[in-house]
Amino acid sequence: MKILISACLVGQNVKYDGTNNSILEDPLIKKLLNLDILIPICPETEGGLATPREPVEIKNNKAIEKNGNDKTENFFYGADKACQLAIENGVKLAIMKTKSPSCGSDKIYDGNFNKTLVCGDGITVKALKKLGIKAFSEDDLDELKRVLSEKVSKISK
Repeated sequence: MKILISACLVGQNVKYDGTNNSILEDPLIKKLLNLDILIPICPETEGGLATPREPVEIKNNKAIEKNGNDKTENFFYGADKACQLAIENGVKLAIMKTKSPSCGSDKIYDGNFNKTLVCGDGITVKALKKLGIKAFSEDDLDELKRVLSEKVSKISK
């Protein structure tokens, strides 16, 4: 079993500001990394965006930079690459960066760059969910542990 994970969560400096959102200290993430289960991807850099880059939020189903430039095409291209990677590796689960315009699951910023959250998914997470892949954020690791333990107990029966 392989799990897709946002590259910034495993310490890769691909976040819009050139930093990361590492969760490598989490025991579950350490274990999954040691078992070679995690497949890191940054859909934004895969979509051709540089690091660092202007921040982007979703507004009217478009990926718009803070300066007004439309990066929707880059975001969809990166989402397609993430989906291809998931299909090639039989991925059924993903750990994605909360609130991200690509990787956000259930909550993303509203597109006005004022830190207001709304219900919704990032462009990549929407695409992954269409493939039947369950997306978790780094805030949902307890739920992921439960799902993984259920999968392990089914396999061992």
